[in-house]
Amino acid sequence: MKKRNGVLWFAAFVVLVLVAAAFWKARFDWARFWYQLRDVDQIHIWAGIALIYATYWLRSWRWAVFLSPTKKVPIHALLGPQFIGFTGVALFGRLADLTRPYLVSKRVGLPLSSQIAVYTIERMFDLGAVAVVFSSAMAFTPKDLPHHQIFVRAGELSLALTLVIAVFAMIVRVSGGVVAGFARATLGRLSKPMGEGVAIRITGFRDGLNTFNSKRDFAVAVLLSLAMWTMIGMAYVQTAHAFVQTPELAGLTFSRTMLLMAASLGGSALQPPVIGWFTQIAMTATAMHEFYGAPIEAATACGAMLLVVTSLCIIPTGLVYSRVEHVNLKTVASESDAAGDEPEAVTESSQ
Repeated sequence: MKKRNGVLWFAAFVVLVLVAAAFWKARFDWARFWYQLRDVDQIHIWAGIALIYATYWLRSWRWAVFLSPTKKVPIHALLGPQFIGFTGVALFGRLADLTRPYLVSKRVGLPLSSQIAVYTIERMFDLGAVAVVFSSAMAFTPKDLPHHQIFVRAGELSLALTLVIAVFAMIVRVSGGVVAGFARATLGRLSKPMGEGVAIRITGFRDGLNTFNSKRDFAVAVLLSLAMWTMIGMAYVQTAHAFVQTPELAGLTFSRTMLLMAASLGGSALQPPVIGWFTQIAMTATAMHEFYGAPIEAATACGAMLLVVTSLCIIPTGLVYSRVEHVNLKTVASESDAAGDEPEAVTESSQ
């Protein structure tokens, strides 16, 4: 765990140094940056926050669908773990990634292993939905827009990724044990813990796929995933449109927002506590400046507001829920991460 967090810290630091050097070279105007933040259209910001909050309800619904073959759980019972879990990620970075399955397991009385399997399948559904939404939006990008070829290539790569995920899911669904064994033997030559870890994740993914006892549940999960990521994309559009003084952002279309969302997701992958916020802002600001031609000050202000709308806005609600449910966020984040690093926590789900 410490080694993994050290890598995240180092990668985030390198990104920040490179971006800081670029900002210094561009002679960043702080007064203009603060002016952009003060002049945002509040209606668009609140609309973006409302969309993001709605996605947490959709996440709870989808998790309830994943649980339905084992135990019927009302959607509202899963909202608390979603709010608290994402608050933990916002505050403590990827250390808190497994907080949601940890809290759900305690809430519904099911083994942690089963909820880590649900978490694994959730991540794969998210990845597939992002790829579908991304590639579909790219198909409608006008040919006369700047950097059109980049948008087209990005859409093609996203569509290819969608197909790869679908094929991989079918293979794992049919022969998950064989695939896990192959990964364990192959990657184990480089690092035994890495090979074991990948095999465990593949087994968890297979177990997650096996939870669907009907085509209807699978279809509902797919539709919820697509709806959720479409709403997240719309939240990006609303946030960009809040910068009414910057035409490059105020007129941004949904399809063009996809590259911005991709940059934001890339930045969130490098997410140690607090410093990950600035890494995410830097990557989204760079994308807006390079792809859309937005002034660097406006792009940075929009990147900061995107962080608030898509990630930090959940913190007040999560803190209230954690207080009401007597949850210590830091303790739960550490306990869940430690539990997730133990092979027994996941492998028992396949026995």
